[in-house]
This record gives sequence, structure tokens and C-alpha cells, in this order.
Amino acid sequence: SARTLDVYVVDVEGGNATLFVSPSRESLLIDTGNTGAGAVRDADRIMAAIKDAGLTQIDYLITTHYHGDHFGGMAELAGRIPIREFIDHGPSVETNAGTDAFLKNVYPGLYAKGRHTVVEPGHRFSIGDVGVRIVAAAVKHVSAAVPGAGRANPYCASTKPIDADASENAQSVGSYFTFGRFRALHLGDLTWNKEIELMCPANRLGDIDLFVVSHHGQENSNSPVLVHAIQPRVAVVNNGPRKGGYANAMKVLFAAPRLEGIWQLH
Repeated sequence: SARTLDVYVVDVEGGNATLFVSPSRESLLIDTGNTGAGAVRDADRIMAAIKDAGLTQIDYLITTHYHGDHFGGMAELAGRIPIREFIDHGPSVETNAGTDAFLKNVYPGLYAKGRHTVVEPGHRFSIGDVGVRIVAAAVKHVSAAVPGAGRANPYCASTKPIDADASENAQSVGSYFTFGRFRALHLGDLTWNKEIELMCPANRLGDIDLFVVSHHGQENSNSPVLVHAIQPRVAVVNNGPRKGGYANAMKVLFAAPRLEGIWQLH
């Protein structure tokens, strides 16, 4: 039907690639899968979703952060289909030879064919009738609640910080989607302490219908202060055969209020 928002959670072996396609067939892809031998495989799988959606271009590509399982298939994918706008959090905070080479020598050539936008929390745009709001980026978060949210978060008192995370995970671009009364959330690999900062003392995100589970279902993300406060109706874990879906994180997900269904890709 031309009236549906279609969401494809693509099996990139734990890379969290997700494609949103609006009723008007505008599109937003989050992350592009793995580097190395997985780049062609993951680009193949993303292209299968693109073909199923009947798309001839990607309007927006959000790279949540610069780990190889999230940007790895970008060059391969960009060689197969036009990408109009490349969105990220800015420079990498980690030093890695492969990532540094990509950011210096490859990435500028890709976004030179379209647009490049470094986003901050609060940045908004739309894909047709679908609203997109950036709620986290570069260790910062929105200071004001999204419309309809902002109530006190009762899970703040019982959720304690863990060891600080100075990696790219904490830099993740987090996206909040609205389509009519439908709400979806994708926070990349945003980690536990950043979830506390985003969600306390008030729940800035409100209730979520679809939660694309953070960090492949790892337990240094997916704290109760986030997962239980947003009360997802559906959670989807983009994990790999030997990656993610950790027991403690799954316990938090299964205990979420209002949960109707949870799926894992592996």
C-alpha cells in the first residue's frame, strides 16, 4: 500500500543497518554494515531491501558512528546506488588506521557527489510524511523533551552509571521517528551512561512503538532507564550469529512494560 511506512531491519551480521521508506518512497538508511569481506555481503543485503522497496536512490544515509560494523559497506553501497545526503556526528574520537584512511581518503569523495551534514541533537528533517529528529550525537543529547514526552522517569533512581565509555559508541547519532501516532527509535550503539543522561530526570522520548535495540543487544547499553521508560511495543535486535543478544540485556528487554513482541535476527 502507498500509505505505509516500511521499515527494513537488514541482517548485516550485527551492524544495525535499518532502512526507513516513507509512503512517498523517500528513504533514510541508518548504517551500512561491516568492513572487509563483509562489505560486499552486507551491501548485497541492503540492496535487496532497496530493491524490495522499489527505490532508485537513498535520500539520507545516517552513519551512527565510526566503527567498522556500522560504516563498512558504505563505499560498496555508494557504488551501486546514488546517496543524496550523508549524515554523521563529525570527526572520529578514536584512532584506527583503517577508519582514519576511510575518513581521509574515501568518505570525502563519496559525499562530494551529494551533501554532507554534521548533525547536533535537536536537528530535524523529514522523509515525506515521516518526521526525523536527532536526539543524540557526539556525546550530547536533546535538552528538551519531544512533543508529548517529558514526564518524570521513575527508573532514574534505580539505574546507576557504569564505567565511562570514551569510545565511538558514546558518540552515536540517535534518531527518533514519527509517522502519525507511530513512534520509532534507533540510537546506534549509544551506551549506558549516555542513556542515563538522555533520560534523566525526565523521560525526553516518551513511549515508543518500535525500538531498534541499541548496540546489538549488548549489556553496556539497553539500561532500564531507557528501555523501561520508553515502553516499546516491539523490539528488534540486530545481532549476529556470535554477537549481541546478551542475557542481561535480553532480561531488561523482556521485562519492558507494554512489550508485545521481540525479534532477533539471529
